[in-house]
Amino acid sequence: MNAKNYVKKGQGANYDYAQDHCFVKLSSRDTNGELCLIEDTLKPGFHLKRHHHKIMTEIFYMLEGEMELAFDEETILLQPGDTITVPPKVWHEAKCQEGGKMLTIFKNGRFDIFLEELSTMTETQFSNAEFMTSFSAKFDIYEEEKP
Repeated sequence: MNAKNYVKKGQGANYDYAQDHCFVKLSSRDTNGELCLIEDTLKPGFHLKRHHHKIMTEIFYMLEGEMELAFDEETILLQPGDTITVPPKVWHEAKCQEGGKMLTIFKNGRFDIFLEELSTMTETQFSNAEFMTSFSAKFDIYEEEKP
């Protein structure tokens, strides 16, 4: 990054999905893919399926509400002001029943580009399981395979 990057409240690339509303506050394009910062408003009933990353580290900082993070050995309830770092190769799943707001830092990930490309996909692409698995892997997101 060669210059200051000032992003005001309510600004940044804006992706409003069924389960959450994301603003990109720092793009991985500005950090050579090293960092990405997302402000995420989680809608009631938010559920992120069990997955892991081979390279990417995720850091969650809860601003409002509560989010349940389930790991293999324990479940943690994140509350406002709580932070958790999820290193690569750790399976995790997130649920936010009442809705909330958080900041997520992605280290060595291009989650902002994932959101950008996701927003341009067609229903045909979404319904193609093989395509979606390949697409997610392109961004270091690996869900459990169904038996």
